[in-house]
Amino acid sequence: MSPAATFFAGIGLLVLFGWYFATDSDRIRRILGTVLAIAITAFCLASTYPPFDQKRPDGAIIRPGKIHLGLDLQGGTSFLIRLEPAASPEGTKRPITKSMVDQAIEAIRKRVDQFGVSEPIITPQGTDRILVQIPGLDAGKIQEARDQLSRVAKLEFRMVYPDNGDRLDKIDKSQEVIPPDYRIETYTMRAENGEKPREERLLIKKKADLGGDRVTESHAYYGNEGWTVQMKFDSEGAKRFGEITAANKGHRFAIVLDGGVISAPVIRDAIYGGDAIITGKFDETEARGLASVLENPLQTPVKIEEERQVS
Repeated sequence: MSPAATFFAGIGLLVLFGWYFATDSDRIRRILGTVLAIAITAFCLASTYPPFDQKRPDGAIIRPGKIHLGLDLQGGTSFLIRLEPAASPEGTKRPITKSMVDQAIEAIRKRVDQFGVSEPIITPQGTDRILVQIPGLDAGKIQEARDQLSRVAKLEFRMVYPDNGDRLDKIDKSQEVIPPDYRIETYTMRAENGEKPREERLLIKKKADLGGDRVTESHAYYGNEGWTVQMKFDSEGAKRFGEITAANKGHRFAIVLDGGVISAPVIRDAIYGGDAIITGKFDETEARGLASVLENPLQTPVKIEEERQVS
């Protein structure tokens, strides 16, 4: 119960108690005694087993409306995740630090929240592992959970070579070479209406023009082009994105996720304000999953070392 409801219920009970002891009528006392017994029982039940979720103004659940069963009672899935140290520019392995583990736990917790399960357990195990227990996870969502837990979500924006098609033709004919600041990537465009996916080669910059670490918010919605992911940059990212789009109207901008091109739209106009969208013929699950990992990227690569089903 909310504090206000508890307060007014307490006032009501005090009034009934006062009336019960003040009256001289045995009949009224019996009625008041019955009402008090029922009211106190209902008050205790509502406090112990609230009928509705108690929420903050922003919608976050402070206290669930029912007692949720843990992994040992209702079953679920348990994952043991190992953090894999990234290589330094010199090629040596960087040690896993406590801050890396803490950041990974926070990112994983936010990703798991999208499944709507109750009270997941996410705890460190040793110095480089994390135990994730998700109670009540539907069998159809296990693969989605694997993807959410293991995806690094390194997002980058890289410019495509201005004369991409002609330059690639000349490279194929040995008339030109790959520009030193660019590399060739294959972009697989999703098909519609049963058609086969089409592949396109792109000359994209080796160095990212803008990184996904500037993304502060991300959500999925269904728009005119199907399921779309909208992102919001911080002030520095918004400024940089506006400068890039203003200077490259009519050129293509490759959106690269975890090393692969997922979209390469044409810049129609300068985009200020810090908002950007990603379209790619996603279905709902893919769009929501992408939005979740973009908003909660992992700074350290991880690997699912063990997976167990608990029933």
